[in-house]
Amino acid sequence: MQWDRLVIMKRNSMRYKSYFILFHFVIFRPVATMKRHQIILDKLNKDKYVEVLDLGRLLNVSTVTIRKDLKLLEDKGLLFRTHGGASLKNPYVNDRSVIEKEKIYVEEKSGIGRTAADMIVENDSIIIASGTTVQALARAIAPEMKLMVVTSSLNVVLELIKHQNIDVLQLGGYVRHSSSSVVGNYATHILENVSCSKLFMGVDGIDLNYGLTTSSLEEAQLNKKMISATQKTIILADSSKFGKKSFARICGLDQIDEIITDRDISSSVVKGLEEMGIVVNTV
Repeated sequence: MQWDRLVIMKRNSMRYKSYFILFHFVIFRPVATMKRHQIILDKLNKDKYVEVLDLGRLLNVSTVTIRKDLKLLEDKGLLFRTHGGASLKNPYVNDRSVIEKEKIYVEEKSGIGRTAADMIVENDSIIIASGTTVQALARAIAPEMKLMVVTSSLNVVLELIKHQNIDVLQLGGYVRHSSSSVVGNYATHILENVSCSKLFMGVDGIDLNYGLTTSSLEEAQLNKKMISATQKTIILADSSKFGKKSFARICGLDQIDEIITDRDISSSVVKGLEEMGIVVNTV
C-alpha cells in the first residue's frame, strides 16, 4: 500500500514537472525569425530608430541574433544599421550647403529658435555656433536686449548687427563656404580667452551611443572649444538629426545639458536622452 502511494506521488511529481517545462517553453521561447523581422520593422516604423538591446529584451533573443536580423533586413534595403541599432533613414550625413539646409524643416527650426531665445536673459554672454537652426535663434532674439554674442557664423552676425544693444564678437579664421562660418586656429585661440553662460549649437547628427557629429573635422574641433568656454551647452536640432552620424565627432552626450527639438522626435529617443540626464524640450 505504501509502495503504491509512493509510485503515485512520483508520477504526479513528474507530471507537474513536465507541465512546468511545457509552460516555460510556450511562454519564454524565442519569436520565430519571420515574425521577429516583422516586429522589428513595425517598431522601426513607429519609433524611427531602434536599439539592439531593446529588441533583444522585447523578442527574448540574444544581441547576436538581433544583429544578424538587422543585417538581413539591411541587405533587403528595409533599414540602415547604426552603432547599436538601426534607423529608417541613412544615418550617415554628407556635407550640404547652408542655402540648401535653410529650405528644409523651416517651421520646426523657427519654433526651436524662438524657444531657445526665451532662455537668454538681459546682460547675458552667449556663444552661437553655425547652422540654419541657430540662425533661427538669431532672428528670434529680442532686439532691445543688452547682450554679448560670440559667434562663428557670418549669417548670425548679419542678423544681430542690426541691433544696437547687442555686442557681437565675430570669430576670425578660414571661411567655410558650405556653412558660411569660420574655423581654424584664430577662432579657437579667441575662445581660450572667453567665458560665457550658454552655448547654442546646431549639429548634423545625434546618435545615442556615438554622440554629436558634424560634417567638418575643423568645425568639430571648434565646437569642442565652444563647449569648454561655456557653463551650459544647448543643442538646437530638428527631429531628422536623431539616429544619424556625420564625418566628424564633436563629443559624447555626457557633455550636453539640454536639447531643443520638434515634437516628431521618437519617444524612445527622448527616454534614452532623459536617462542620460539631458533635458529634452520639444516645441
